Amino acid sequence: MPLAASDALDLLVQAHQHNRLAHAFLITGAKGSGKRQLALGLAAHLLTCTPETALTHPDVHSLAPESKSRKLVIEQFRELEHALRMHAHRGGLKIAIVFEADRMMPQAANAFLKTLEEPPKNTHIFLLSEHPEQLLETILSRCVAVQLRSTGKSERSQQEVAVTELLSRFYETRKADLQGGLWLAQQFQQLLGSAKGTIQSAAATAFKAEEKQYKQTVDPKWLEQLEEAHEAKTEAAYVGERTRMLELLEAFWTDVLLLQNEQPARHLPECAPHAERLANELQQHDALRRVQAIAGMRGHLNMGGVNEPLALEHGILNAFAPAQSP
Repeated sequence: MPLAASDALDLLVQAHQHNRLAHAFLITGAKGSGKRQLALGLAAHLLTCTPETALTHPDVHSLAPESKSRKLVIEQFRELEHALRMHAHRGGLKIAIVFEADRMMPQAANAFLKTLEEPPKNTHIFLLSEHPEQLLETILSRCVAVQLRSTGKSERSQQEVAVTELLSRFYETRKADLQGGLWLAQQFQQLLGSAKGTIQSAAATAFKAEEKQYKQTVDPKWLEQLEEAHEAKTEAAYVGERTRMLELLEAFWTDVLLLQNEQPARHLPECAPHAERLANELQQHDALRRVQAIAGMRGHLNMGGVNEPLALEHGILNAFAPAQSP
């Protein structure tokens, strides 16, 4: 589950103290979750400076989108790699921080892979992203993921509200058996279909506007590439929305576990009465198994090439209508 930035920093500091700090981290979370705070805080710890001065430290090298297209381009990563191959100015560690890492151009991402595969000695790399689903799988696999939760009280999206309402309706009107589980899976897939339609409609409108602007002035092949980029961005946006909606299902069972450990339900207060009942009815290992069922389903879907309706049905049945384990 996502962590608060301060809790994540404590864990990473402990890892460093035990010589277990990885060379590359992918720090993800919504706007306001503290990604920048965590990266600068960890850099400050490693270099014995303050978070406020970390970006001006001679051994901290940072990248952010600078081009008119707000992309990270290959020239930036070539400069970064050169800097990381040099000796540290102060003889210690070197830190690379890449803000908005999901905005890497394909050439830049492929070039950066070499740095992740063969990192320079005494170097730590922090990638920050609100949309990690837009990064290459090869980059994701080479980083330790640190997911942060938002610290603000931002309003839920329409789809997220619908998920919490669906959970309440499920426990108020259905039994947690096979038939009820199939109903829940069907309703959840309908919510996903609605979210996908909204995303596709917005993307189509955006593409038409750009196509009209550039149609008379650029090479037709460039327009084909633009369309492909929009299609990829649309799919990434849908995967991101699906992930957030599935995280709400996982958060529900996490609240059950918290209540079983005499802690308040922190994630879905709207569903707290149902979580409290289940916390009293279920064994802790059964609640944990249901959390793991949702987490496993998310990971399986994100692998790609998976039958989404079948995977969702299987995962939701395991989480919300399984036979109790002995």
